[in-house]
Amino acid sequence: MKGVVFTEFLDMVADRFSADMVDDIIDDAQLPSGGAYTAVGTYPHSEMVALASALSRRSSLSLRDLLLAFGEHLFGRFVVAYPAFFTGQHDALSFLAGIEDIIHAEVRKLYPEAELPRFVVESRSTDSLTLIYASGRHFEDLAEGLMRGCFRHFGEAIDLQRACLGEGDARTERFVLRRLPTA
Repeated sequence: MKGVVFTEFLDMVADRFSADMVDDIIDDAQLPSGGAYTAVGTYPHSEMVALASALSRRSSLSLRDLLLAFGEHLFGRFVVAYPAFFTGQHDALSFLAGIEDIIHAEVRKLYPEAELPRFVVESRSTDSLTLIYASGRHFEDLAEGLMRGCFRHFGEAIDLQRACLGEGDARTERFVLRRLPTA
């Protein structure tokens, strides 16, 4: 997992909780890296799981709620850090439909070793999009948070429904997104 995800997570923890909380969860997680991350480094996803789990225990917030909040935060940070990805993008559904072919293609050029989740467009219309999320890391809640951050960025009201497909390592998640009518 790219270090930018770790650095942004720790920044969010410092902003929403405290710098002391960052130190506490790093200590609690007993990380092989010691919690020293660089944005361009690559680290085991198990360290993110350990950090988020430690924060959940200390904050009494569910892991799901923390990952949703982090996903929304992370999307906002991506908008600031990678503005070229958003140039010419006008709505959330079009942006999300292009994740695999546009965004992930560019990320792979910059970081060929990056292990990115897959987003397969199952169906698409003007007002709806169905994506299949596949990742051995099973960060479906983080993916949902990123989507919700996307909706907020584009100022759109979109209904999101999720369904788990399969079991174990072969499990995927279906995200059904429908643009809500404007009043």
